[in-house]
Amino acid sequence: MNWDDLRIFLAVARSGSISSGAKQLGLQHSTVSRRIRKLAQELEVRLFDRVPSGYELTPAGEKLARAAERMEREVLAVDGTLAGTDLRPAGLLRVTAIDNMATTILMPMFAGFSREYPEVTLRLLIANSDISLARREADVAIRLTNTPPDTLVGKRVATVSSAVYGCREYLDRVEKEGKDPQWLGVECCSVHRTWTRQQCHGQSHRFIVDDTLLSQAALREGLGVSILPCFMGDADPALVRYGGACPGWDLGLWVLLHPDLRRTTRVRMFRDYMSKALASQAEAFAGRA
Repeated sequence: MNWDDLRIFLAVARSGSISSGAKQLGLQHSTVSRRIRKLAQELEVRLFDRVPSGYELTPAGEKLARAAERMEREVLAVDGTLAGTDLRPAGLLRVTAIDNMATTILMPMFAGFSREYPEVTLRLLIANSDISLARREADVAIRLTNTPPDTLVGKRVATVSSAVYGCREYLDRVEKEGKDPQWLGVECCSVHRTWTRQQCHGQSHRFIVDDTLLSQAALREGLGVSILPCFMGDADPALVRYGGACPGWDLGLWVLLHPDLRRTTRVRMFRDYMSKALASQAEAFAGRA
């Protein structure tokens, strides 16, 4: 049985969707769909039922998933045993980071690493939490959290502070009129939802976004105020703070990796390079730049 077919099957089984599985694996939707159909035909069983929420495993699919997960553990164990035998930084390196960091403050660092280690192929995976290092969907994760998983190893390299921001013209108008500012609704993550709910005091939202980059764009248009990481808000000349940074909103910035990959040269080089580069921007992350 082709392990690649089982790997594709597991991605769809775990995500419940052809599209999500294809995105995790970096494959086309049509390729994943075709490989799943081919696997089912070869085994002469139905692996998934189509339901309103996506794809649900059949009893036969559940049996195959358990067997495939056992195979996956064996494959990853072999990979971990051999990791570190490479002597020079070369090959594919998969890095996951959240989009508001990857497209702004991190991109010059990624570019610098790529120039310094041209034999490493850097593949960036943008996601907040659904990329798994344990299943080796990525090699390194750059994450904002105060509670990193116990199953990963890493280092807290900076503290990221946040504050409330708005467009200068909008805030001047609100102050002149003596009104409270309108809060944007935020659906990007549970952390920002909680912070916004605490600050807006039950105010209804006329404009709702699900990403901090969208929040930033909406603030520039004068649609209200919202919480942004200081490294984003302070760097935007169109925005100003509405009050100071809140220490209760501080999050740790971590470079995390699977324990089996600590000895892999390209992973170790990337970890060291990014840890130093991120630490050099500590003032910007903390909102003191």
